[in-house]
Amino acid sequence: MTKRRPALTQRRKAVGHTQESFAELLGIDRSTIVRWESGATEPTPAFRPKIADVLGLTLGELDRILTESCNARSPAEAPRSPAVHTALSLTKASAILGHSNGDASAMHAFRAADKKIGGGYLYRTVVDYLHTEVAPQLFGASPSNSRRHLFSSAAALTEMAGWMAHDAGHDTKAGHHFRRSLDLATVGEDSQLIAHILGSMAHLADHEHQPAEAIALARRGSRTLTTPQPRLQARLLAIQARGHAALRQPRECVQLLTEAEAVLGHSPAEASSPWISHFDEGSLASESARCMRKLGDHQEARRQAERVIALRPTERTRSRAFGQLGLVAAHLAHGEPEEACAVACTVFDITESLSSYLVVQRLLQLSQLLKSYRDVVEIREFLDCVETALPRRLLTYQWLGQVRATSATAPRTNL
Repeated sequence: MTKRRPALTQRRKAVGHTQESFAELLGIDRSTIVRWESGATEPTPAFRPKIADVLGLTLGELDRILTESCNARSPAEAPRSPAVHTALSLTKASAILGHSNGDASAMHAFRAADKKIGGGYLYRTVVDYLHTEVAPQLFGASPSNSRRHLFSSAAALTEMAGWMAHDAGHDTKAGHHFRRSLDLATVGEDSQLIAHILGSMAHLADHEHQPAEAIALARRGSRTLTTPQPRLQARLLAIQARGHAALRQPRECVQLLTEAEAVLGHSPAEASSPWISHFDEGSLASESARCMRKLGDHQEARRQAERVIALRPTERTRSRAFGQLGLVAAHLAHGEPEEACAVACTVFDITESLSSYLVVQRLLQLSQLLKSYRDVVEIREFLDCVETALPRRLLTYQWLGQVRATSATAPRTNL
């Protein structure tokens, strides 16, 4: 049986507090927290400012959690398919087993699930895992090698939490995770991981329309590397290229993409860090497609999008969806709305169990662009389907306190 205030419980867990630690910060007994979360009682007005501060909420957001959730299911508990429930259960079990073995299996379990079901579903699971499984082990680690390994592990998982927050539409929280992970990686002294995290920070800067900052962070990442690491270097070069594309500097952009393609074929000087994600030809094609769209070269953007689709297997749901959405953009740029709609329908179907606000956002933007073609039967049916189903998908993200269905159509990225 669900608690009557599940949103309050979920928010407490999301910021990393047990009932005991939450109560201690507020100067009250744990039993009071239990009564609040069960709906038996509610906080007095005098307590609410401090509760809001601890939970990182405004008073208005706290009031909504305390009132709206009493008789309704929390947005954090939006319906999930059986496949999503299974993936979450197996991921958590695999992660705990992997961590107990002292290797990177935990991170790989989360990363594999993320590719299939998205950050919106996994963010809370990763944050809970960090607090319950990883954080306790950071204390009392005396041997230097063990200590560095633990801090690198914590850094990698914290960086992953940042990506999942970003995928779920909460870029402020993503930035916080990235900065924390950089601090942890510095203690861990893994130069590859540090460079990788700087690349993630550069990606977020570009997403937030700060191309100069993105270029600077990617360059800093490249300087951090102590030995040649082709895949990581290619990623950092591609992110720089994206920044130059945003600044409308095609010559610099193309030069960096060419260099990235050449570097990607080299052999590494030493083994790659187990904590960094895999950057391959499909990743570079995705970055190239982004760059070409920004530069207005829709023909090349289409070619690169088709390359992404060809290189990504069906289980890479989100990557394929972004490739297909790139193809949608190319069709629209060439005045082919019906072809664009046909591909968009495929994206809509394959992402039904995917929790990625970035994908939902692109679909909403697409629906706005297609409204002028509503007289075409197939497009009208697609738009009706989007208008009916996407608000339900948006429930996944409301618990983060930022996303609202009414504002989701505001463009933040280019189709």
